[in-house]
Amino acid sequence: MNHSGLVSDDFKRVEAHDCPMSTCAAPTGSACRTGKGKVAIQYHTARFRLVPQLTKTLSVPTPAVRKPGSMWTELPRPVSVGTAPVGHVRLGYAPASTARQSLDAQLDSLAEIGVTRVFSEKISTRATMRPELDAAVKLAGEIRSSGVAVTLVVHEHKRLSSGIELAMLAEELKASDVGLEFLTGELKGSHDPSGIVLTVLAAMSGTEREYIRDRTLEGHESARKRGKTIGGAGVTDNDMLFTALRLRDEELSLRDIAARLVISKGAKKGQRPSPATIMRMLREHDEQTATPPLEPRA
Repeated sequence: MNHSGLVSDDFKRVEAHDCPMSTCAAPTGSACRTGKGKVAIQYHTARFRLVPQLTKTLSVPTPAVRKPGSMWTELPRPVSVGTAPVGHVRLGYAPASTARQSLDAQLDSLAEIGVTRVFSEKISTRATMRPELDAAVKLAGEIRSSGVAVTLVVHEHKRLSSGIELAMLAEELKASDVGLEFLTGELKGSHDPSGIVLTVLAAMSGTEREYIRDRTLEGHESARKRGKTIGGAGVTDNDMLFTALRLRDEELSLRDIAARLVISKGAKKGQRPSPATIMRMLREHDEQTATPPLEPRA
């Protein structure tokens, strides 16, 4: 799942939808067709834009396996379309954002509910490519295409990506008719990837970092007007603060946060900030962005 551009199986996501073009109307599982009854060189824009991660793409080429340019024939629909699943398989995914974080709690919770096949990896939450997640989604799709119901089980939605990445994952699972289940958190329970709950969550997650950034900048501007600085002049900056806030949300210690940051300016450029500097920076940020209590009405 390479979110930076087209990937080799994008056509599968496109073909998970009927083509809305009246001149084409290719059904699920088949490539688009031209007005002359041949396999189109590219999928129609109206069709591939039904896939969120492809909405801004200029074109999606028809793969060689579909023999673009040849006479169009309707291909068999995927087994998962219109058929009742036989059996149910649950695949687990357990990520950690740092090498020091343990996967034991996630693995234990997955084992408790009977998940025996788990894909795990230690990778940053900001990574756009997750090999083990890709492998889990691919296997889930293959199992589902055989007529078996499949659910991808994750400990909590925050263990996945956020914002557009989460929306794209949901779309990929939807295309394969694979369910999604969270064991804890706000979305605890089973979810249809095309359902409104997951869609709303993805949208909210996508604005979370922007909201933190705006609140931070507002707090800094307010502090500057009063002649205050955040975290020590020449040592900290906004990028360092944003990263520290994210790492704090991942429950890293001040020492671990400091070990992952680098001073980018001033006499100490290239050095690591001290845990005390990180603590002061975060404390001052919290004080500047705190919502003041409401005054009691008279």
